[in-house]
Amino acid sequence: MELASDKSVDHGEWKPKLGMEFDSELAAYEFYNAYGRRLGFSIRKNYACTNKKTGEMTSRIYVCSKEGVREEKRRNEPPKNPRSETRTGCLAKMGVKLNRANCKFKINSFEEEHNHKLAPIKCSYMMTSQQSIFDLQPPETELAERSGSAQELLSKQVGGRECLGFTKVDQKSYLRGRRMKSLAYGEVGNMMRYFRRRTVNNPSFYYDVQFDSEEQITNIFWADARMIIDYSQFGDIVSFDTTNKINKECRPFVVFIGFNHHRETVVFGAALMYDETAESFSWLFETFLEAMSNKPPKTILTEQDATMAEALSQVMPSTFHRLCKCHIMQNVVKHVSNVGPKPGCVKGALAYFMDHIDEEDDFVAAWEKMLDDYSVRGNDWLNSLFALKKKWANAYVRLAWTASMKGTQLNESFCALLKDYLRSDYDVVQFLMHFEMVLAEKRHKELEADLALSQNLPKVKMPYKILLQARNLYTKSIFEEFQAEYFSSIDLITRSPVEDDDGNKMYTVDDDSGNKVWYVKRYKSDDSLCCSCRLFEMSGILCRHALKILREELKVRELPTQYILKRWTRYARSTNVQDMHGRNVEAYAWLEEAERYRILMTGWRTISDRAAQYKDAFTCALQTQDKLQAMLEEVIHAHKDGQMQEMDDHSVEDANTV
Repeated sequence: MELASDKSVDHGEWKPKLGMEFDSELAAYEFYNAYGRRLGFSIRKNYACTNKKTGEMTSRIYVCSKEGVREEKRRNEPPKNPRSETRTGCLAKMGVKLNRANCKFKINSFEEEHNHKLAPIKCSYMMTSQQSIFDLQPPETELAERSGSAQELLSKQVGGRECLGFTKVDQKSYLRGRRMKSLAYGEVGNMMRYFRRRTVNNPSFYYDVQFDSEEQITNIFWADARMIIDYSQFGDIVSFDTTNKINKECRPFVVFIGFNHHRETVVFGAALMYDETAESFSWLFETFLEAMSNKPPKTILTEQDATMAEALSQVMPSTFHRLCKCHIMQNVVKHVSNVGPKPGCVKGALAYFMDHIDEEDDFVAAWEKMLDDYSVRGNDWLNSLFALKKKWANAYVRLAWTASMKGTQLNESFCALLKDYLRSDYDVVQFLMHFEMVLAEKRHKELEADLALSQNLPKVKMPYKILLQARNLYTKSIFEEFQAEYFSSIDLITRSPVEDDDGNKMYTVDDDSGNKVWYVKRYKSDDSLCCSCRLFEMSGILCRHALKILREELKVRELPTQYILKRWTRYARSTNVQDMHGRNVEAYAWLEEAERYRILMTGWRTISDRAAQYKDAFTCALQTQDKLQAMLEEVIHAHKDGQMQEMDDHSVEDANTV
């Protein structure tokens, strides 16, 4: 909100100070709200005092939106779906009082400190008190809703089609001309031009191309600054899939995808593959690692492809390669759906092997039994699948880090969302622009989750110390998983431990039925725990069996730091990330420019609205606009002329190459 009407405040002073004066109570509210936007908190009006005779307001207090605490309603039973806690008893506030000498409101009290984490600045616009539509935006919004096409919208903005200056045919011709001019560079040359512009906007943007023996581009990889940051913080597990096509020419579009700390999808990199050979996959994986400062993931999930597997074993030898469960099941239907005594019996057995058998010996015995029971011994496809058992059978993959990811469904869901933005006749650059729109939507979901995390505390079912600690550490989704494990531990039964020669103790933990038994080993040296279920080693969340021992045997009331994995906490993004050149990566380099644009547009909308009312005011505005335009061009020319010339030269070279 702008404070142009308030002459009492120095606009260089954005922080409240005792004695500051405002022309009105509304101006004081807007000032404190702008302060909240800058720091990352929402405000609301609280106490107000008015003159009983005149109704004139004499004082007002504005508080942080998290002021106070929620009243606990008396219930016989706790609610099934408790609401998140939004208030923390925050004392931050600003009070103003009417100064009758000059009829202005003066700040007479100010509490600066908050007792909660402030929202990220990039989320400020989503907070309740910060959400507003400027005076001229409602009619613009209604105009856009009533307009069925771009030309209709433009004509309404200028007062009718007769004032527009061009027809629908002219509009189509213009757009066709722009597209033909773009295609003059060639598909790949135009793409290179697009990537160079991205690099100018953010030097951490990375892209590379692979050439064939005839110097023709065969594959292209790119990763923007946000992808590099995401991989640095969440690249311990990667899902990679090549089964998606971008348009009617069926070019494979591949993405490297993972989870963030909210379990939301994040993209680490993307590529267009014109060639799918072992050499191309090797180049792609090497390029991906180079962009990510040569830091390989712990685990990568892919489809079942021998060429891809060969490249991975050479480029990422230390990375565990896991096959996607979904793709295996699709291949089961394709190759062995009708073998055995009844349809689907082999598929059911394989699904059981993938999810429920924990020990290698048990898996091998069950496999042999399946071959005999279903008379499928000697089936070539099953033999080839068994040769890959360490990449898909639960007895083996449970030894690796998975973060609870079991397949490339993330890629498939992301590409399904991408298809909503695409048409089969889009060229590659149009595809890239729409790909950016999908990325923006996914990243906005994380902003919403970050804001919700800073404003709402997940409800704990019981106020146990360890749960309160976990609520303040973990993101909402991870806390809910942890809380579920904790309450599941309550009904488990612990047997007397067996001690080995080194003083380590082995506890047996089971449920009432005794159908399933787990073993938790407690090491004497540091009281650390290791459970046979391996949930913590696979997913980074302490299991119910270990929690049982922590609570009842070790008498621990808070979660030890060794069991808190930073990648699942609300502080997962707290460290700076450097790119391959050692520069700090700025994911939101555009935010400052966007804020400048917002401020300018607000002012120019007001000027346009006022100037259009009278002819002489309109003429004055035009003359001033021409002078301002000339001044701006000089400034912009000094900054960008050399930079753009260099980019154009490179683009022409790329076009000539292809």
